[in-house]
Amino acid sequence: MPDLFATSLSPAEIEEGRVLAPRFDAAGLVTAVVTDAETGTVLMLAHMNAQALAKTIETREAHYYSRSRGKLWKKGEESGHVQSVTELRVDCDQDAVWLKVRVGGTGASCHTGRTSCFYRSVPLGEAPSPRLALDFVDAEPKFDPAEVYKKTT
Repeated sequence: MPDLFATSLSPAEIEEGRVLAPRFDAAGLVTAVVTDAETGTVLMLAHMNAQALAKTIETREAHYYSRSRGKLWKKGEESGHVQSVTELRVDCDQDAVWLKVRVGGTGASCHTGRTSCFYRSVPLGEAPSPRLALDFVDAEPKFDPAEVYKKTT
């Protein structure tokens, strides 16, 4: 794949310039923070390679790189919960992106059926331990993952 984005820019050009020059890590990925375009709720954290970022920019639908499966994937390709990107921002040193999205289907972004992947809260002010109990927050599933993600053989 040819270079899709600018490279070899100075730190000043990266931080203050107008050229998209994502700084992919050693694995070829940038971190993607995804929020709901209307509410600002953090929906998920994912990773993008150059191809995923390019497809997202081109199609206005979120594409990511699955580290566990080792492949590109379009969010919602199985579930129908496609993420339509309303805005895409890059952070100051261009090693992370922020997607503001509208979610199709039931509005859930988590493979567990919940709106957000961040549905558990860690109690603060307690000493960490191997059995520190998490609190569920906004955790009511919007769909049954067993039904949505039926695998066909």
